[in-house]
Amino acid sequence: MNGLDWAVLIGYFAVMVAIGVWSHKRVDNVSDFFTAGGRMPWWLSGISHHMSGYSAVMFTGYAGIAYTYGVTSFVTWSFPIALGIAIGSKLFAPRINRLRSRLHVASPLEYLKNRYDLKTQQALAWSGMLLKIVDVGAKWAAIATLLSVFTGISLNQGILITGGITAIYCTIGGLWADALTELGQFIIQLLAGIAMFVAVFVRLDDHGGFFGVWDSPELQGHEKPLVGPYGTVFLLAFLFIKLFEYNGGMLNQAQRYMATPNAKEAERSARLSAILWLVWPLVLFFPMWMSPLLVESQKGDGSDSYALMTEQLLPHGLLGLVIVGFFSHTMAMCSSDANAIAAVFTRDCAPVIWARARAWNQSQGLRVARIATVVFLGLSMAAATQVNSPAFKDIITVVIKWVAGLMGPMAIPMMLGLLRAFRRSGPTAALVSWSMGLLAFWLVNYPIHWSVEGGVPLQYQVSIPLAVSLVLYILIGYIKPEDTPERLALIEKINTDGDGAASAAVPVPAGPADDVVRTTVKD
Repeated sequence: MNGLDWAVLIGYFAVMVAIGVWSHKRVDNVSDFFTAGGRMPWWLSGISHHMSGYSAVMFTGYAGIAYTYGVTSFVTWSFPIALGIAIGSKLFAPRINRLRSRLHVASPLEYLKNRYDLKTQQALAWSGMLLKIVDVGAKWAAIATLLSVFTGISLNQGILITGGITAIYCTIGGLWADALTELGQFIIQLLAGIAMFVAVFVRLDDHGGFFGVWDSPELQGHEKPLVGPYGTVFLLAFLFIKLFEYNGGMLNQAQRYMATPNAKEAERSARLSAILWLVWPLVLFFPMWMSPLLVESQKGDGSDSYALMTEQLLPHGLLGLVIVGFFSHTMAMCSSDANAIAAVFTRDCAPVIWARARAWNQSQGLRVARIATVVFLGLSMAAATQVNSPAFKDIITVVIKWVAGLMGPMAIPMMLGLLRAFRRSGPTAALVSWSMGLLAFWLVNYPIHWSVEGGVPLQYQVSIPLAVSLVLYILIGYIKPEDTPERLALIEKINTDGDGAASAAVPVPAGPADDVVRTTVKD
């Protein structure tokens, strides 16, 4: 990097902070901070939903997969995400929007105390927050890895810089700041991605052109969609996991649906995000697929290949723009995660562990929300310093094994609880499926993994916990149905618009820590 590249990078940070300051005036209460007051247009929500699913892991961990295996990086990652969101645009997006528009909640998990009970809500809230600390920690480690390649600064310094800038704008401006910065980041990503695509495409003339390049020895097997540990079972498991994760299971995407004015707009938002996930990653992945022709990775997992390629191919200025693109991915995801977890803590957890929290006014709640955002970012940055340790191992292991493997047990009660088809599954089904799914994750990844020669294949490490949770959630619902009139009324509220005869009248929750809201069904 030279002075021009640094100017681009510093200018980007300044614009992100300025957007946060500008967004501050749009945040008057907790609802504004966490759900943009339900005033976000569908197209902004869709772009924000798309951007909040990226991070620099794509340019490190997934770049390593693309360097090693080729197009399977797209087939087993962004394609299942696109398909999952497309399915969720009908199945989940409208219902999640009604959590805000009809139940008037500000946290995606706030409805669980009435759908199940307080114990279930707390179990999912606390375990979800802990998982997110590890998940976001991996994202900080990824961007710090890239920054160290370009600038030579240490990983911890990179974590501190990116985390500190993100903390400023997302704490000041809430979800509005997140969405508006993500719009700017999307534009930057578009320019940077196209620049890199063109630079690589031009270099292919030296290797037989676009069609002849696939015969090169360096790309042997790169055209195969399913190779290595990323086979059919992995693809199907990942599709199922991403169906839950990217439609709200990881909470930050749920906020994008909640932020739109109504259920129809949430559906349009999801469709836009699905289209972007189907098309845009092809542009980003293409240079990664070609990277074995152009660079030789210095790391065994190939995670530095994309960074080395940008240094080699791009002139100064454009190099700075691509580096900014790396930052934009990670900061978009981490800021949205911070806002979501702050919502869960402020609305769902604090009132249970602290009696004074039940009497907070709007000003006090907003102040605590901002403090919670900073605390979460600080904890995730601390976790980032432990990535590549014996406990967590490398970045892609954290993202694929830990996050994907633990996602199912936490997301299934939350997501399936929205649907009428699972109305019989109550607190018992939710807690048993959650706890047994976590136990299955531990057994498969540790005692069983250690005792099996060669270890348990990756596809089973991530799929078995989800399968255990899903089967138990459905089975217990039939063996021990807990579909009380109050829960049925809540489910009808989530599944219908307006106040027609099919709807159930459910009072607005008085507060996040109140007793279960008593509801009545219309005759």
